[in-house]
Amino acid sequence: MKIIAINAGSSSLKFQLLKMPQEEVIASGLVEKIGSEDAGFTIKYNGSKDSKVLNIPNHGVAVKLLLDGLIEHEIIKTIDEIEGVGHRVVQGGEVFNESAELNNVTIAAIESLASLAPLHNKAHVIGMREFKKVLPNVLQLAVFDTTFHQTMEEEAYLYATPYEWYEKYGVRKYGFHGTSHQYVSEEAIKLLDNKKDSKIIVCHIGNGVSITAIRDGKSIDTSMGLTPLEGVPMGTRTGNIDPSVLGLIAEREGKSLEELLDILNKQSGYLGVSGISNDSRDIAKAAHEGNHRAKLAMQLQAKRIADYIGSYYIRLKGLDAIAFTAGIGENSGEVRNLIVDHLEVLNVKLDQKLNTTRGIVGNIASKDSSVKVFVIPTDEEVMIAREVYSRL
Repeated sequence: MKIIAINAGSSSLKFQLLKMPQEEVIASGLVEKIGSEDAGFTIKYNGSKDSKVLNIPNHGVAVKLLLDGLIEHEIIKTIDEIEGVGHRVVQGGEVFNESAELNNVTIAAIESLASLAPLHNKAHVIGMREFKKVLPNVLQLAVFDTTFHQTMEEEAYLYATPYEWYEKYGVRKYGFHGTSHQYVSEEAIKLLDNKKDSKIIVCHIGNGVSITAIRDGKSIDTSMGLTPLEGVPMGTRTGNIDPSVLGLIAEREGKSLEELLDILNKQSGYLGVSGISNDSRDIAKAAHEGNHRAKLAMQLQAKRIADYIGSYYIRLKGLDAIAFTAGIGENSGEVRNLIVDHLEVLNVKLDQKLNTTRGIVGNIASKDSSVKVFVIPTDEEVMIAREVYSRL
């Protein structure tokens, strides 16, 4: 059985075609710069890679290009071989506490939540409608980043703002990267020999960063909030900040709220502190060359991540494992070191040989560490495909 996992962005369309239940990736690819004459389409299959630059005016053309590419490269003979489609959706609000089959009602509900994720939900809906046109009789599911965090209790997800804001506008913490946190925590539990009442902290560290406390496979708290801006400093996002800063800068520089939020989302974090880049590799290189601000950007993030780990240790009443995932979490031994250096009081220790081994997967804690430290590559597409397969 073939299932395709889709992640539609405002100008991009990522996909993976998987054979289920084997969870074998048959093909993957990316359509990028949708809406431009020099858009790109890359497809990977059977050890091969094909890329082309062409005019892709909209998502409808991108979807057709994707499906035609699968047939052109003889990955499938006809689109009828695709028996399920899973769409990644960033924001499900409180409307969706589980994955939802796509129809006019659910798509409209997803679109209505766009104010909580304006850069994402609108693009997801465009992708959904195009796939529904082409594959109208195939099961299509929306799989939400927020669903995994719906197990949080009120004390974890509510803000201490006027309660009416929550009742009227849904102002609360939703959390994100849910499919990643779910996949990685399930893999961590396996590494813990399926321990009951497991206590795990997953650190999803890429250009976006979120930390989640997971007890017995369920999210009890997470660092991102109403939007992905809350939490720790990221590639271009500030993470937590005193809201009064906005008033100060608005007054001194005459900037609007929209302009300030754009700065907090797109010009802060690694980029804002270092003044160099949002890419961790550029930051690390500059830090090694003696750039103080680059070093500071890394230290700020590591300190804040350690803060969350410490508070979640208390929330979990102990800790079996910390799991690092996503681009930086999986690949940067230096970042892992910076974080773990703050955790001496929890007796978390790394095996330095394992920590500095590229491509390492599994436990990298030293033998005398009280907490296991896992490196687990995330696979959000597999989680999406599993969800679709479970409904077929």
